[in-house]
Amino acid sequence: MSWQNGLSAAGLMDHDTVAGADEFIEAGKILGLPTTIGCECRVDMSKTRLAGRRFNDPDQTSIAYAAMHGIPHDKLPELDRFFSPLRKLRNERSALMCERLTSLTKPLGITIDFERDVLPLSHESEGGSVTERHIVFALTKKLTGRFRAPAELVGVLENRLGAPIPEKLRGRLLSEDDAGFREYDILCALKSGFVERFYVPAGAECPDVSEFIGICREVGAVSAYAYLGDVSGSATDDKKPQKYEDSCLAELFPELKRLGFDAVTYMPNRNSKEQLERVSALCREYGFLEISGEDINSPRQPFLSPTMTDPELGYLTDSAFALIEHERLGGGILTGRADIRQKAAMLARDFRKRVFQ
Repeated sequence: MSWQNGLSAAGLMDHDTVAGADEFIEAGKILGLPTTIGCECRVDMSKTRLAGRRFNDPDQTSIAYAAMHGIPHDKLPELDRFFSPLRKLRNERSALMCERLTSLTKPLGITIDFERDVLPLSHESEGGSVTERHIVFALTKKLTGRFRAPAELVGVLENRLGAPIPEKLRGRLLSEDDAGFREYDILCALKSGFVERFYVPAGAECPDVSEFIGICREVGAVSAYAYLGDVSGSATDDKKPQKYEDSCLAELFPELKRLGFDAVTYMPNRNSKEQLERVSALCREYGFLEISGEDINSPRQPFLSPTMTDPELGYLTDSAFALIEHERLGGGILTGRADIRQKAAMLARDFRKRVFQ
């Protein structure tokens, strides 16, 4: 899909796992498509100066999504050993969430069993992670199997489960012409406002932020805070309007610098121009590399981000090429540098010279 849509590079970013990396890298080699490897995980911020604040996690305070980018390929086994016990802890919590969910769905004659219903929807047996999306997708399949008429299904979601459905998604769910995407629309609706009904707070599976930055340094990967920003309307249809870290950016950025982060990553397609300009200015002020990719949470989303055609965002393409060179050279090239932005520009130039010229 990346190659067919004309991308000049492709990146892999999953939760708590690098299990797909070898296959992804090999696919890129077959197509002649440069690749970059990353991993996302939730980190514990409770020992920082901003403990108790809302960051970028819709479900918890003091927990933040962080990303490691530019993972050297020879360090993938080490990272798998790091994340493996965290995935097991997450699975234990997910099993508890399935029990809570069943208490809500049992009046409908629906039970959700972690082993039987959720794991088969994942690649857990191959080292993949299992998230709340897998749980919600298991429920989605049970609902669509039992309530086939669109109006009946919407009625069950709203009146019997008490799941708030965004108006855009409600119109799609009531339509007979679903383009084969009905399950994904239901998943997005449930993810945006229903998960909180059965959510179990994450704890031991979230490493302390200092431990996360330490493992990034150890393997030579680039550590990044994942900026979300206040959400008024979700580009991915799976987030309700909610306040996130915009109110504390003036405190957050110096704390990220003190903690030792290398970069900030964000997704232009889901932020306003004002949000992007503010975050980019803070990145320049504190010397953070700016990295971008786009979540594809539904097949209704365009594979190519129209926002990225903006020439003012060309520096994000440079960052992608810099990460590719960083990995090719064995990592550690960008990490912990005061001049990370200048070094990234040099690596991007070297990439273009090596690959495109």
